Amino acid sequence: MELIRFVIITGISGAGKSEAVKAFEDLGYFCVDNLPPVLLTKFAELCAQSEGRINKIALVVDIRGGDFFNSLSSSLELLEEAGYSYEILYMEAEDEVLIRRFKESRRRHPLSGEGRILDGIKAEKSRLEELKGKASLILDTSNMTIRQLRDEITSRFTQLDEREKLMITIVSFGFRNGLPLDADLIFDVRFLPNPHYVDSLRELDGNYQEVSDYVLKWPVTKKFLGKLFHFMDFLVPQYINEGKLHLIIGIGCTGGKHRSVTITNQLGDFLKAKGYKVLTEHRDIS
Repeated sequence: MELIRFVIITGISGAGKSEAVKAFEDLGYFCVDNLPPVLLTKFAELCAQSEGRINKIALVVDIRGGDFFNSLSSSLELLEEAGYSYEILYMEAEDEVLIRRFKESRRRHPLSGEGRILDGIKAEKSRLEELKGKASLILDTSNMTIRQLRDEITSRFTQLDEREKLMITIVSFGFRNGLPLDADLIFDVRFLPNPHYVDSLRELDGNYQEVSDYVLKWPVTKKFLGKLFHFMDFLVPQYINEGKLHLIIGIGCTGGKHRSVTITNQLGDFLKAKGYKVLTEHRDIS
């Protein structure tokens, strides 16, 4: 269990726990919302038996559990006795902010019943007072936007290098088969010399050294790659600063077999050498 990061998300209703879960999911955490506290130890045991497949876990445990929530303190003690370590992220906000959020969402506070929202908030804070004292981190989201909350969670609960936060997928494709619908960027390389018109290369694809050498030997290709690499040096860090987690780049030629494959491989190698996480795919190679 020492290799597993175990985060328990709790706190005041309306403080942003649902958005926090989304942020943890984007960071690769296995997330469970509204887990009954009595299942904490059993769930930890299951994760420990996953042979490393589940090594980051975020669980939301709050008053929606009703009577089950009353057993949280004893469940945490059992978790500790079993040798499992954990962190508690406690989320809160000012009363005025919470009231406004409930009114905007037209949701009823879980403890307000037929009464006022403020009564439910006060009752909840009273029930959570002991748990708040055990928190590893307390986040007041009163003045946070959703983006700021996600950034805060990312900075607190990831130890990745900045370049490892972004996954880059580069897809080669043929324009005659349509654009990749999920691409963020598209580069058209149909202006490069085409190996299709060389008899000895026509049946090969851009993964073959002969085809790659042919595409890369031309001055226009070298000039294009220089500009493309320079552009990526500028652009990718901007996406990382913006908080993007997955960037999809499409490289297209006519059939998706020769030029686009070669350029995709070249760009992939360039970005990998820079320390980015990169996956290359050749959609139309066959």
